Amino acid sequence: VQVMESGGGLVQSGGSLRLSCAASGFIKHYLTISWFRQAPGKEREGVSCMAIHDGSTYYRDSVKGRFTISRDNAKNTVYLQMNSLKPEDTAVYFCKGRTDSTDYWGQGTQVTVAS
Repeated sequence: VQVMESGGGLVQSGGSLRLSCAASGFIKHYLTISWFRQAPGKEREGVSCMAIHDGSTYYRDSVKGRFTISRDNAKNTVYLQMNSLKPEDTAVYFCKGRTDSTDYWGQGTQVTVAS
C-alpha cells in the first residue's frame, strides 16, 4: 500500500496547479487522505483532508476558498486543486493516506509560486 504525489511545478502568483495523490489499491481502504506541506525552515502543516467514507473535507484557514480537495474513485486518486496561488504557498506538498493501522506518506512534490 502506498501513495504517490504528482503535479507540482513552478507557477506565477495568482496561477493554479492541480496535485494528484494516486493510491495503490482501492481508495475505500483508507479512512482519510490528506495533504500536508512543508516550507523551508518550517514545520510540516496540514492543508486539507478528506474522509473517504463520507467525503467530508477540511481546509486550513489560509487556503479556504482557494484550494479544493476531490477524489476520483475509479482512478483511486485524490486531487488538490489550488487556485489563486500565493508565494507563501511555496512548499513541498505531501499526501498521506491513513488506514485503521498505518499512515502512508508519499515522497512529496515541489510547488513554487513566483511573485
